[in-house]
Amino acid sequence: MTGRLRVVPRGFAGPAVRFGVPVAALFVALTIGAVLLGVSGSDPFEAYRTMFNASLNGWASLTRTLALATPLILTGLAAAVAFQMRVYNIGAEGQLYLGAIAASWIGLFLPADIPAVLMLAAMVAFGAVAGAAWAMFAAIPKALFNADEIITTLMLNFVALSLMNYLIFGSRSFWREPQRAFPSGKRLPDSAVMPELSGRLHFGFIIAVVCAVGLWWVLRRTTWGFEIRTIGDSPTSARYAGMSVRMKTIAVLGISGALAAIAGVSEVSGVTKGLEPNALATDIGYAGIIVAVVARSNPLGVVPVATFLAAIATSGSRLQGIGIEVEVVYLLQGLIFLTVTAGEFFVTNKVELVSTDADELPNDNGTPGAEMTGAK
Repeated sequence: MTGRLRVVPRGFAGPAVRFGVPVAALFVALTIGAVLLGVSGSDPFEAYRTMFNASLNGWASLTRTLALATPLILTGLAAAVAFQMRVYNIGAEGQLYLGAIAASWIGLFLPADIPAVLMLAAMVAFGAVAGAAWAMFAAIPKALFNADEIITTLMLNFVALSLMNYLIFGSRSFWREPQRAFPSGKRLPDSAVMPELSGRLHFGFIIAVVCAVGLWWVLRRTTWGFEIRTIGDSPTSARYAGMSVRMKTIAVLGISGALAAIAGVSEVSGVTKGLEPNALATDIGYAGIIVAVVARSNPLGVVPVATFLAAIATSGSRLQGIGIEVEVVYLLQGLIFLTVTAGEFFVTNKVELVSTDADELPNDNGTPGAEMTGAK
């Protein structure tokens, strides 16, 4: 008897599907990675064991991973809050730079002997405002003229990078250290440096987790969050219900820019301790997009996803020690992104086998589903 494979909407996906599909996609990505490692002549079991030991096995490795995950969490949240409303902020990289520029200016401008709590609060606040203001260059054209925010936010990244490079490499600006032969940023005073929690892990990680929990609560437990999700699902229905799509667009991109900028504050205060373009331009903003997509724009999901991707990234140097190129790290990140994204199809849809002898039945929406012919 012959049959047909029919794709139909799944409707409500239970916890087993919503959590099982990403886990299965992750397993598929690691399996493909193992096959490619084997084909290239490397031992996949040794590679994965090395990656685990380098990133998660022991407190020192774990704190190093969490330190790298800190800006990824914040840029992931920046992308996630925008994606909730189907607004695509690709400019977290540039907003991170603006946050770093603004925070380092405050740290150098204010008296070095003021309490660290006040100094750090001012740096976070001023950096967040700078990132939100930078996002307005894309938010206002989007809200008023429906300009493509993907293009505007992406182009603003290069403007922000050029500005940061100019302040250190192309001018004698306030940020540049005049006593050094090679251009570099001025060292921040101790009061402007985030306290260490353990090893490389600093207080920025606490800020990132608090932002994730706070954003989840706002999106899931407030009227504002409900309106954001409603606009994302159906802007026409939202307008009919009296929701201001334009103002929400500006607000969402402003919050997104602020979160990305806080990542810049975290890096300049907790890691580089000064405006250092070469150390800050590491594509963390772009990686945050991957984090948000894999986490399904869930703020709480951003934290473990960012930590997992950071664990893969931190193992790069250790892999080179056993003869495996660091590009394997990028390969695994790409495979995870592709398989998890493809797995979303099976979260929202299911495949059924129906007999060709039976009349075509409508799917859950009352219309015939997509079909593929097969044999049984």
